[in-house]
Amino acid sequence: MASSSAAYILEMKNITKRFPGVIALQNVSLKVKPGTVHALMGENGAGKSTLMKCLFGIYSMDEGQILFDGKEVAFENSKQALENGVSMVHQELNQVRQRSVMDNIWLGRYPKKGVFIDEKKMYDSTLEIFKSLDIHIDPRRRVSTLSVSEMQMVEIAKAVSYQSKVIVMDEPTSSLTEKEVEHLFNIIHRLKKDNIGIIYISHKMEEILKISDEVTIMRDGQYITTKSAKELTTDEIIRLMVGRDLSQRFPSKTNKPGDVILKVTNLTAETQPSFSNVSFELRKGEILGIAGLVGSKRTELLESLFGLRAIQSGTIELHGRVIKNNSPQEAIKNGFALVTEERRTTGIYPDLSVGFNSIIANLRQYRTKGLFVSDRKASSDTKWVIDAMKVKTPSQKTPIRSLSGGNQQKVIIGRWLLTKPEILLLDEPTRGIDVGAKFEIYQLINKLAEEGKGIIMVSSEMPELLGVTDRILVMSNGRAAGIVDTAATSQEEIMRLSAMY
Repeated sequence: MASSSAAYILEMKNITKRFPGVIALQNVSLKVKPGTVHALMGENGAGKSTLMKCLFGIYSMDEGQILFDGKEVAFENSKQALENGVSMVHQELNQVRQRSVMDNIWLGRYPKKGVFIDEKKMYDSTLEIFKSLDIHIDPRRRVSTLSVSEMQMVEIAKAVSYQSKVIVMDEPTSSLTEKEVEHLFNIIHRLKKDNIGIIYISHKMEEILKISDEVTIMRDGQYITTKSAKELTTDEIIRLMVGRDLSQRFPSKTNKPGDVILKVTNLTAETQPSFSNVSFELRKGEILGIAGLVGSKRTELLESLFGLRAIQSGTIELHGRVIKNNSPQEAIKNGFALVTEERRTTGIYPDLSVGFNSIIANLRQYRTKGLFVSDRKASSDTKWVIDAMKVKTPSQKTPIRSLSGGNQQKVIIGRWLLTKPEILLLDEPTRGIDVGAKFEIYQLINKLAEEGKGIIMVSSEMPELLGVTDRILVMSNGRAAGIVDTAATSQEEIMRLSAMY
């Protein structure tokens, strides 16, 4: 571990990074003390991810200097960074899902017995780390069978396994329940006692003020300030991040729900355990929220409505007519669209352009003759997505993977709007998106409802559900525990219903 006498375990000084046509970072500095949590905040596109990629050697910086544990470093890749004691828990989980938990933790550095992998030692070492972190997952389980929150915990355990001196946590609580967040915070407190420096990237203000010692704020690729967390308030952080005051977190509601357009009756998934006997109605111009704890099968319900999961029994009626969404293609034809929770694995084509990712769900509209695509129409629609969603990108041809997570999400939402859906299914639509961009998404959701679209929105953020929706369906262990009017309910009532079954 790092010596406690060192003033800083990590110093990034005057980092500048240029891409063709854009300066992504300009003279940005970050100094992290050992045994502290240092929050890194800024809107999507502010340069947080680019700065971390410079630290990890994914990008080579054009100017600046990095000191780690008192020595100047310039890691050439993330493997080198990991081997030297700098690790990262990514928001977008990048795991080998068909392999076991312990395989994922020790990939590339398996313990050996002669020329063979020492399975017993790998199992015991994984179990030891899990025990120290109070994680209860079988190391032999296949990663694909884990929940998102369990995958997140595996990544944290992997970072700890490297004996790291600095751990970067990128939106680590975005998929965790309140109880799991407390567990994570307990782990962080233990890491602090071991003199490990934590760089904590999050858009959740309450978390930042609760867990952080210091906060560095970036805006438009530039360093703004570093302050003690004790000196800051939520309003002050927002002002520094966006350069303006946000007097309200949610826009005024202007939609007026009308007649029922979608009726779901006793819907039960074919694969169990999942949801069963779920019934609800969705009105024209209504925003229906879905609340529930992790494991309540909120995502499974949306995926079944969109034809991604088979239905065992129950009916879906659109305008009084029973429909069958047996595949996403059928769902799209019936006017459904789905923005998925896992952006990286199910939302984007990472190596392809912003343009391609904007139009892919609507390709039929661009065909001129046979298989030919109208470049002019496709370019025009991509421009609409970029402008309407306020996507920060150098050009339409930029690979979408080089955009910040929030900008990727904006492209995905814009993509589906091009299909002109009647029913818009949103699974954690603002996950990993900064406060300024969230407001824009909320405005867009409200506007779509005002235009008569029916919107079903899953969210783990209680204030978001209470600030955006008209009614809330509360799921509990795969069952509908109740439907409440948003204006007349409370967080306490929703939590009570969430724990009903």
